Amino acid sequence: MFIEMVKQGHQVTVVTQGDADYVARFRDNGVKVIDCYPTKKICPTTIKTIHRELKDGDYDICYGFNSKTIPNAAFACIGTKAKMVTYRGTTGGLYRHDPSAYLTHLHPKVSGIVCVSNAVRDDVRQRVWQRKENITTIYKGHQLDWYKVEPTKREDFGLSEDSIVAVCAAHVRPSKGISVLIEATHHINNPSFHLLLVGSGFEPHLDEIKQSPMSAHIHVVGHRQDVPSIMAMADFQVQPSISGEGLPRTIIEAMANGTTSVVTTTGGSPELVDDGISGYVVPTGNAVAFAEAMNKLINDKDKIHTFSLAAKEKLNKEFNATQTIAKHIAFFSTLLAND
Repeated sequence: MFIEMVKQGHQVTVVTQGDADYVARFRDNGVKVIDCYPTKKICPTTIKTIHRELKDGDYDICYGFNSKTIPNAAFACIGTKAKMVTYRGTTGGLYRHDPSAYLTHLHPKVSGIVCVSNAVRDDVRQRVWQRKENITTIYKGHQLDWYKVEPTKREDFGLSEDSIVAVCAAHVRPSKGISVLIEATHHINNPSFHLLLVGSGFEPHLDEIKQSPMSAHIHVVGHRQDVPSIMAMADFQVQPSISGEGLPRTIIEAMANGTTSVVTTTGGSPELVDDGISGYVVPTGNAVAFAEAMNKLINDKDKIHTFSLAAKEKLNKEFNATQTIAKHIAFFSTLLAND
């Protein structure tokens, strides 16, 4: 995004770790890089460095991306003409009664907030005191080529081409809804079906897995480096989350590799999946409904193929990098026009 902004004639400076892998590419493409990254939420050195750059460089926008960079950038903006913009990628955790919130998105210097999904945007709008119209959704830009991988071989998991394979990739915590997913397997009886649980933290659910009538077909494979390749190998992927997420990366990785999904109504998942077109969206916490959606795919290979093509096309059309850049520039222009 930053490189393309420079190509379009905009001046972009990135304050980051000077030894980061992407720094050389930034500089080669005209992005100015300043080697300075905060050691804490209030870092005097970082604040002074950014403030000096904002004053000397005549900047319009200062964009902070996380809980460590936002406070420093916001304080650095004081006394400059720069509009402070923040990025928000998750729902929840932002409260008016929390003093630390006034160091980030509720900081009085913040002029606008970019949210990763409409679910996040709606959540943030309930938390801020003013300028609700300056809280917007801009989806992260993607290109299909970024995710192009060779599928993992099914035989690595003892599976055949005739198997119907679903994958759930997660670093497990209560919000991931793994118990709902395992309960859903009680309502599946197709002997060709297999479920791969990829990631860390599934251990608390091992007893639940043993009690499932499909337990022999549920495979806990642990942490893997080739999750996109596993997604490409699977027939569909499942996200049974029971509380909000911003815009789940696992769904995006699946879409990019032409893999359909079953997800719940929580967070930004319904913005990625068109129910009955590119996948299924079911009520949060409803194991029976989740199983019904899974069974529709398990028992219809043609539907899996049709939905998967639609998922890939949706990502390419609605979540592409070109749109992300254009929407950022338009949002920045609106903030400056309302000065």
